[in-house]
Amino acid sequence: MIEAYRFAYKAGVDDRPEWLLEAVRMGVVEFIPHGQKPPSLAIHTLEGTMTAAIGDWIIKGVRGELYPCNPDIFDATYEAV
Repeated sequence: MIEAYRFAYKAGVDDRPEWLLEAVRMGVVEFIPHGQKPPSLAIHTLEGTMTAAIGDWIIKGVRGELYPCNPDIFDATYEAV
């Protein structure tokens, strides 16, 4: 079983889970504004920095590691419990 959060950007709404907020505080995840374009997240992993676009899932692995996942792959791999 994993925990996951679907990255969305809604002004004035903060529904991010505490584990993601902690990762931001620790510098593991960075919010990247892009001016006129939608923002993204930079997620620093052991394999390097990965980017999450709006709509991607941020997965918290069994050891607390974070990584992005495309919605199509997420839907094909996981089911809600």
